[in-house]
Amino acid sequence: MASLDQGDERGEELFKVRHSMAHVLAQAVLQLRPDATLGFGPPISDGFYYDFILPQPLTEEDFPELTRRMKKIMKKGQRFDREELNAQDALARIEEMGEPYKKEYGAELIEKNGLEGLSFYRNGPFVDMCEGPHVHTTKELPRDAFKLRSVAGAYWRGNSDNVMMTRIYAWAFLDKETLDIHVQAYEQAQARDHKKLGKELGIFTIDNDIGRGLPLWLPNGTVIRDELENLAKELEFEAGFQRVVTPHLAKESLYHTTGHLPYYEEGMYPAMQVLESAVGDEENSEQRQVKESYRLRPMNCPHHHKIFAAEPRSYRDLPLRLAEYGQVYRFEDSGAVSGLVRVRGMAMNDAHIYCTKEQIKAEFKAVVAMSRRANAILGLDDFQIRLSRWDPQDPKGKDKYVDNPQAWEESEALLVEVLEELGVDYKEGKGEAAFYGPKLDFQFVTVTGREESVSTVQLDFSVPERMGLKYVGADGEDHVPYCIHRAPFSTHERFVALLIEHYGGAFPTWLSPLQVQVLTVSEQFDEYAGGIVDRLRGQMVRAELAPSNDTLPKKIRLGTTRKIPNLVIVGEREAQEGTVTLRRYGFKDQHTMSVDDFETALLRTIKQRRLEFAFDES
Repeated sequence: MASLDQGDERGEELFKVRHSMAHVLAQAVLQLRPDATLGFGPPISDGFYYDFILPQPLTEEDFPELTRRMKKIMKKGQRFDREELNAQDALARIEEMGEPYKKEYGAELIEKNGLEGLSFYRNGPFVDMCEGPHVHTTKELPRDAFKLRSVAGAYWRGNSDNVMMTRIYAWAFLDKETLDIHVQAYEQAQARDHKKLGKELGIFTIDNDIGRGLPLWLPNGTVIRDELENLAKELEFEAGFQRVVTPHLAKESLYHTTGHLPYYEEGMYPAMQVLESAVGDEENSEQRQVKESYRLRPMNCPHHHKIFAAEPRSYRDLPLRLAEYGQVYRFEDSGAVSGLVRVRGMAMNDAHIYCTKEQIKAEFKAVVAMSRRANAILGLDDFQIRLSRWDPQDPKGKDKYVDNPQAWEESEALLVEVLEELGVDYKEGKGEAAFYGPKLDFQFVTVTGREESVSTVQLDFSVPERMGLKYVGADGEDHVPYCIHRAPFSTHERFVALLIEHYGGAFPTWLSPLQVQVLTVSEQFDEYAGGIVDRLRGQMVRAELAPSNDTLPKKIRLGTTRKIPNLVIVGEREAQEGTVTLRRYGFKDQHTMSVDDFETALLRTIKQRRLEFAFDES
């Protein structure tokens, strides 16, 4: 995607073009919908958008007419003229324009930033409150280098409590060639969308009777989950983690103790009220019932803290590493719920490391190394690490972060040291920290253009003390441990969505729901083929025999559609010679080999979690 870096001359030109095109789009929309109300219209990484409140809907069927009107406006050569008004006149101007949302935002800008006035840009009949910059005239805009992309809903200022607006997205570049390349890449990426492939490949489904954001894992998806969990278990075992299992819910009072209430209440399901008999009063339980409130857990850490506290701890026990694939529940806003990326029920690849301050850096380095190793196994090498910091200037302040500036500064300094000692390039995300401490996030840009936080390592300097966790130090005194939260595979849901799109649904053999399908030239070789399937399944290989009533070309076509990594073809020659012919997904070349050699190479491919078929002995 083209840069919007204002320090780059070409990037600045592109910024002006996209910004100006947003104004042209708004003018064209107002020609079609004169009573529309305006929201925002900024340039973005690959184009621009504009938000509207529309008296009558606009759909993609209206794009040809909107495009025609935009090109006509560009051809007219309307000048972009800037005008500055003092605060009072500026708000009066917006009032006269009949733009309540612009007025709300303009008044806020003046008050918060102490501005003496606001600027406006006019091109032709269209006027917008805007800081700029813009091109000189609409004739400078490349009429063949933009394309209206989609219509979506968007809350005013991103707040679900506000009105829902109609957002029109568009691509825009400096030349048609770049636009065409980008559109083609986008269309290819859309073909990899995990929601589309998840349905086609039988990985997951969402059912309204179950609820929004609560995916059902189908057999194929469950295989992928299990294989990822097996990988995590192996890596965690090697790293000295101990596995635990904890309930899906807990008393509400626990989350008050940890601080998740009130810091995280908006992301939690409502409390469940139950009546329980008072302990020790079985004979008169009806007279002594107490009301208890329970919550579905939004994360596993409170339960793990209780496991730490279940028995006395010494400094000799630290670091103590507890791991669990725990199911958690978060009440994501309905507008944010999407496929597997944003869900309300999820399995966290979670672990908590309880350690001393002196052990923090070594543990962080080990977790970063584990994440890098897992990513390498999966072929995920295009990521960036983000240091997510607190924002002391955030207006939510103590409602969002633990109020301990010294602890924040010391903790963030420790993570900076870790990154510098590892020689890792990173970017900073101010205001992206957890409420209890800073974190390192592994950021991936998916093939569909989303940036996702996949792996995370978080330092918690607050909750262990709130929970009364302690260990006896070498000095014989009680000390509070630090807690490191880590999830190399994030949630199963988000991670599988990433992998579906990364592989385009064509998973490597070890991760594929079906690893081998045996295809016969005709039914007379079904017995030989069935023997191969039985032999492979005896080695825990996920293998099956293709239906016999189809022709071989159809069997190959269906197997390719299902993105099966290994199609094994057998006919008269193979049956006579005890061989198989291997046809791999995405490759034209076929390989004929003995059944023994195929089995050996296949098992090696799976055991070593190879991304490609392991013909070699290495």
